[in-house]
Amino acid sequence: MPAVASCRQDVGGLSVGGGSVSSMTRNDMESGSAVSVRGLVKHYGETKALDGVDLDVREGTVMGVLGPNGAGKTTLVRILSTLLPPTAGQATVAGYDVVRQPRQLRRVIGLTGQYASVDEKLSGWENLYLIGRLLDLPRKEARTRSDKLLERFSLTEAARRPVATYSGGMRRRLDLAASMIGRPAVLYLDEPTTGLDPRTRNEVWDEVKRLVGDGVTVLLTTQYMEEAEQLASELTVVDRGKVIASGGIEQLKAKVGGRTLRIRPADPLQLRPLADTLDAQGITGLAGTVVDHERGAVLVPVLSDEQLTAVVGTLTARGVTISSISTELPSLDEVFLSLTGHSASAPQDAVPAETHEEAVAV
Repeated sequence: MPAVASCRQDVGGLSVGGGSVSSMTRNDMESGSAVSVRGLVKHYGETKALDGVDLDVREGTVMGVLGPNGAGKTTLVRILSTLLPPTAGQATVAGYDVVRQPRQLRRVIGLTGQYASVDEKLSGWENLYLIGRLLDLPRKEARTRSDKLLERFSLTEAARRPVATYSGGMRRRLDLAASMIGRPAVLYLDEPTTGLDPRTRNEVWDEVKRLVGDGVTVLLTTQYMEEAEQLASELTVVDRGKVIASGGIEQLKAKVGGRTLRIRPADPLQLRPLADTLDAQGITGLAGTVVDHERGAVLVPVLSDEQLTAVVGTLTARGVTISSISTELPSLDEVFLSLTGHSASAPQDAVPAETHEEAVAV
């Protein structure tokens, strides 16, 4: 019989966990970290999906992992779920090593992926009950747990209906319910609202907030800045398999600069020369200027009024014709743009982990 993690992929891939979180597991979490990653590496031939990732997620919080498609976010989740072995490095989740203690670890984690993958022919209740039994819950407990989760996620009235009749929001709530069937200490949400409309996305956010309020630790991967700001306590920015920056949202904004000067030259050919000139003079924020080709603007982080005055003086001295200029606090999207040089929605080269299947020791 295949291992629980493999079985769960066959019936939906939503809940890796199975079994309640013991006090011993809680006490084993190092320094309050539910997830601890050091030097994590994953290679596929010459492709570096992850390249020395360090990460800490404090117990009972939401860590948002930001990055475009192909940055390595899903690879990270698959390794932390024991579904993919790392090339090098170490990771512990709820006190368990992902390589040496996969069976124990799977009993304290839950996973919701990018797409609803429950069995559409089964009812919502049947999906949850099946998952509970696959996770070795006794029949009575699986029934009780299914009933309680359906009530919690406002699905009781639709419990006996085939999932094929559910709306997108109902399916995603069922996904979350399935990931909680084993009472996980740590929940992975891998792009949980991809493809959802704004209303459904807000419903998912509300449910995640309730889970965190109950003490669940969440690792959230997303490319949506608004989602990160709504849910995350701290952020880790990943680009091409590397951690570019990490910290609280306000910390990252401060790193980019207290304010952002958005300059739109009349001549788009002046974008790069203008940015290079400002950087060379060293009068901008620590992150330097960023050229936003899509909007035809140069984003200039400024930390003081003196820097702002110096930037305007440079424009005057060079005789640059300006179409518009404005000052604003940096958005999270601009923080990402400043740190990586491109937006989070910009596609990157495909990471093999998105489609590559690799045997996992059980």
